[in-house]
Amino acid sequence: MASTQQQQQPQRPEIVGPESPADPFPLMLKGDVARGFGRGGKELGIPTANMPEPVAESAGSALDSGIYYGWSSIGDSSAVWPMVMSFGWNPYYKNEKRSMEVHILNKFEADFYGEELRIIITGFIRPEKDYSSLDALIDDINFDIKVARNSLGRPAYNALSEHSFLAPSN
Repeated sequence: MASTQQQQQPQRPEIVGPESPADPFPLMLKGDVARGFGRGGKELGIPTANMPEPVAESAGSALDSGIYYGWSSIGDSSAVWPMVMSFGWNPYYKNEKRSMEVHILNKFEADFYGEELRIIITGFIRPEKDYSSLDALIDDINFDIKVARNSLGRPAYNALSEHSFLAPSN
């Protein structure tokens, strides 16, 4: 029997984007982590760090709503982690404001509200969409994570993980 994920997304590729980032990528943004809706970690099991509203609003001039991938760093740490980001209205939750929610592909012991979050968006995975169930949303997010990891493994994308923008701004 096929899994729910396979039934929903049989044609989704596991790597997206050209061999090197193309305009408008890479897109570099930073802001202090803001409190979100409290759904990512609690309801979805996929914690997110939310960019402040002004950063999300300004990104709207360069980005369409959807799911993106790239690199991230936080606060005073020089560590860099891959990330998947939802930018948009989150139709499943019927948001009234467009949000920028970054899921950093690393396990953290504590929250980092107020810390500077630096991201380099390197590519687009898919448009945002509505879901018939929470399980379908979670399945898609987990597949997005796989796509991000695979896509970032290519040399031109991987090289961006060493960009000076991701270094702490002491």
